Amino acid sequence: MDDDATRLVMGEEEFERAVADALDSIPDELARLMSNVAVLVEDEPPPDEPELLGVYEGTPLTERDGWWDAGSLPDRITIFKGPLERMCTDQQDLRDEIAVTVVHEVAHHFGIDDATLHDLGWG
Repeated sequence: MDDDATRLVMGEEEFERAVADALDSIPDELARLMSNVAVLVEDEPPPDEPELLGVYEGTPLTERDGWWDAGSLPDRITIFKGPLERMCTDQQDLRDEIAVTVVHEVAHHFGIDDATLHDLGWG
């Protein structure tokens, strides 16, 4: 859907609700292990990565040690609305892609790399 006139658009609140629903779908035992991470929604990714769906910025749980807790800022997961809307054909497809993107970025928080995620079907 390259033409903005035919671009699938989800309202901001509905998109944020879909992200929250994706986070709620994470099993409780894993969600409880998530530590010091903020999940944000932005309209567009950086100009040099226009197709980026989401990004994890921080220190994965597998790399944290005693120094990390000493005043570290929260890790950030950012989900990019525009590329997700452009790649999807209907609302259900968009909700599914939001869920996959959220799980993918949360997995990075747990130290799972892209290659492993692709092997598991969450690429």
